[in-house]
Amino acid sequence: MGDILPDATDYSGIHSDIVHLLESARSAAARSVNALMTTTYWEIGRRIVEFEQGGKDRAGYGEALIKRLAGDLSTRFGRGFSRQNLQQMRAFFLAWPVEAICQTPSGKSSDLPVIADRFPLPWSAFVRLLSVKNAAARRFYETETLRCGWSVRQLDRQVNSKFYERTALSRNKASMLQKAEQPETGDSLTPEQALKDPFVLEFLNLKDEYSESNLEEALIQHLADFLMELGDDFAFVGRQRRLRLDDNWFRVDLLFFHRQLKCLIVIDLKVGKFSYADAGQMHMYLNYAKAHWMKPGQNPPIGLILCADKGAAEVHYALDGLSNKVLAAEYQTALPKETLLVDEMIKTQRELEARRPALAEGEIDDSRC
Repeated sequence: MGDILPDATDYSGIHSDIVHLLESARSAAARSVNALMTTTYWEIGRRIVEFEQGGKDRAGYGEALIKRLAGDLSTRFGRGFSRQNLQQMRAFFLAWPVEAICQTPSGKSSDLPVIADRFPLPWSAFVRLLSVKNAAARRFYETETLRCGWSVRQLDRQVNSKFYERTALSRNKASMLQKAEQPETGDSLTPEQALKDPFVLEFLNLKDEYSESNLEEALIQHLADFLMELGDDFAFVGRQRRLRLDDNWFRVDLLFFHRQLKCLIVIDLKVGKFSYADAGQMHMYLNYAKAHWMKPGQNPPIGLILCADKGAAEVHYALDGLSNKVLAAEYQTALPKETLLVDEMIKTQRELEARRPALAEGEIDDSRC
């Protein structure tokens, strides 16, 4: 006897109802995590400021406190408590003081859920607002973000376009404010994306290892395996290694250490064609790696840009930052030939394309490329 199928109209109703329930729950969860995280950072900033006030007559007191806290908190809770982050939390409390948030000067950690209602914007929005030095402009952008439901991306765009100043000078302010209510294409943020925000991942101490596409994920994994197979010169350091510059987050696809060259190798994969912007970004990565990841006695890091475009797979080594030509020549001798890496990428792409029809039909394949 076959299964009895529900009436199509009845089923459509219950399906839509459950979809709405799940989407609402996920959105609420994302908002809740963001609000609690923001409140916690505000409270951390509050405690830092209050502690500083007890020793404000001593030069360097606050900086020494933040430096020590950064080390101790990072040891216990992992990423997210660098000196820069703690300084940002301190600045956050100073920009949104107790009298602006709480009805009474009390409100300690036990009141976190209550205080969280005072922070309807995500932490990443407050981070962007902190960069607005004019207090009146900052309040304006905060109000408009709430009123219009701006995403952080849209808020960033409005700040960069001097929307506050342009509105102040405009003769038709109402029209400008009305136009600002319209969301930009691609600005909507899903709950999944909100929970993958680097700030949220740090706060929850979750690992951040995901890619934007299956193709990129597979190529990165295969490249890591391939380099390890070339010999013991390549020592794996990390994958999807995150770095932060000002208020922007970046990810380095792969990070290796080359034993013979005694240097880090920063690898960035581009699914599209190579552009000069890719080279500029790589040199930014190398400058960061040299300042923060390079150990004493090591040679300067080098970059490897892999462009996996079907029509023009390319490899580019970034050697411009090396101190002398002898070292550059040594690097070029020890590193894999560009043609070898190109051939390997093309071969891997073909294998992945061949596997796609089977995987699309629902076959399970746990093997690694």
